[in-house]
Amino acid sequence: MATTSTRPAPVEGPITPHLDLWTSAIKRKSSAGRGSSSKIELYGIKKLRELILELAVRGLLVPQDAKDEPASELLKKVSAEKARLAKEGKIKKEKPLPPIAEEEKPFALPSSWVFSRLLSISNEIGTGPFGSMIHQADYITGGTPLINPSHMNNDRIVEDENVSVGNEKALELSSYRLFPGDIVLARRGEVGRCALVTEREEGWLCGTGSFYLRLSSCISRRFIVLVFSVPSTRAYLVGNAVGTTMVNLNHGILNNLPVAIPPLAEQHRIVAKVDELMALCDQLEQQTGASLAAHQTLMETLLQALIDSGNMETSGTTVSHQRFQQAWQRIADNFDILFTTEQSIDQLKQTILQLAVMGKLVPQAPNDEPANVLLKKIAAEKSKLIMEGKIKKEKPLPPISEEEKPFALPSGWEWVRLGQVGICSTGKTPSTSEPKFFEGNIPFIGPGQISPQGKLLFSEKSVSEEGLFESMEAMPNDILMVCIGGSIGKSAIANKRLAFNQQINSIRPIYISSKYLFTTVSTDYFYNSVIRKATGSATPIINRSKWEELLVPLSPMLEQQRIITKVDELMALCDQLKDSFKLAETTQLGLTDAVVKIGGAQ
Repeated sequence: MATTSTRPAPVEGPITPHLDLWTSAIKRKSSAGRGSSSKIELYGIKKLRELILELAVRGLLVPQDAKDEPASELLKKVSAEKARLAKEGKIKKEKPLPPIAEEEKPFALPSSWVFSRLLSISNEIGTGPFGSMIHQADYITGGTPLINPSHMNNDRIVEDENVSVGNEKALELSSYRLFPGDIVLARRGEVGRCALVTEREEGWLCGTGSFYLRLSSCISRRFIVLVFSVPSTRAYLVGNAVGTTMVNLNHGILNNLPVAIPPLAEQHRIVAKVDELMALCDQLEQQTGASLAAHQTLMETLLQALIDSGNMETSGTTVSHQRFQQAWQRIADNFDILFTTEQSIDQLKQTILQLAVMGKLVPQAPNDEPANVLLKKIAAEKSKLIMEGKIKKEKPLPPISEEEKPFALPSGWEWVRLGQVGICSTGKTPSTSEPKFFEGNIPFIGPGQISPQGKLLFSEKSVSEEGLFESMEAMPNDILMVCIGGSIGKSAIANKRLAFNQQINSIRPIYISSKYLFTTVSTDYFYNSVIRKATGSATPIINRSKWEELLVPLSPMLEQQRIITKVDELMALCDQLKDSFKLAETTQLGLTDAVVKIGGAQ
């Protein structure tokens, strides 16, 4: 159980010696879908901020001064002030609060500190008006603002012109007026979020989802704001809130919250030190962010130079080859500097795919049967299938102009439209009013079963043979691509017989490698083509006819096999490198958390 301690507080002990750890601990949050970029969370600096706050409210951030008047004397002044205000009729006389039991004290305190319940150091703790007191018709633009949890940001209040009321309603709600020095605190949603009311917000109104606190003049408002900003305080409040969909903190829990109170002079020193260290965190964030941005720019520039160098001249010329080799050598010489994160490896993978479909990844062989011959074979096979009644006759695809071609191709390659190299389909969903359609074991997939990494995921839905007849069938090696919504462009190769819905297009390649075609449709250039052809802004969609018109580079069949082998080899190496990053990142994040725990436990 926590007991009073006389140990001296270390000054920044767990903080400054570990600056490299704080700045290097980075967590990446990948968004779902093709074309979405990974977001970076400076996890180490976030945890550093949390540690600073934890140390601050435990008496471990600044040293104690024996000359300070102890907090026990401070609380006597608070009690005297509250008694005077009650006698003057300015506040209500409170019922005595229960003493704080030892098991309620979350940590040990320096000898000059004491625990007090929040209501004991507050002249008033109130809630905003009931929701029934304000109706939608009461809201106007430019009136008296109402402060709800969404308006509390980084301990400050953000004005929202859409959440204000007119003069008549403001007068009716005058008992909920806020004054400089008040603290507003979220009691719904993100419980514990708070902000300090300044002179700018004087006369604004406490909203329905908020508490307001009027502290004794003997207590630093800024220090109590720090208390509510500490993760452990927030966790306590959330843990005692009720509700599932929308948690709600009741008055009694807040009134009885145990708060560690230091001497007033130390409260001011703590606030000043926290301001100083948070400014340091701001600087670290800016420096780390600038460093990451510079690294990203350098990597993207060199990778793009590699792609561009392969497209400067007609392939096969000495000049083109030399430029490509020079661009690659610049990357090879700096590989250990450029590719140090999962995101950088993902971009390297995308460059590999792009070089593959440009004919820059493996050498061409003059004896390979050229792509134009392969294209004639594909056309002949499609004609045969049409004559046999196995597929319908297709509308002619438009010829390819020179302006459409996104980059030059090697000799022996051809630009073709997607619909020329296979049989395309769009999925369908069987009628849900017929249960028998969904009583089989044939997987039925939608966009959610295609991962951003190009894998097919398990489907809880399945169809019967009858249901398959009412849907669309994919066979192993068919390529499936999402054709609508935020995940448009995600694709995968079917690994079994399955059915798919109307949000997916498919192509069954003829005489060409499914893996090669999948490599092509996985490139950023192809994804960008999908987006350009798509219609709709809020919900992009590309219909089958436009999808079939998209351009793909067709290489000789034997070269397709060499390309696939090389891509598989390089992707495996990239995955090995990424796994090592994941292990290092996990270790680093764990170490960061461990340092926080050590610092908070002192």
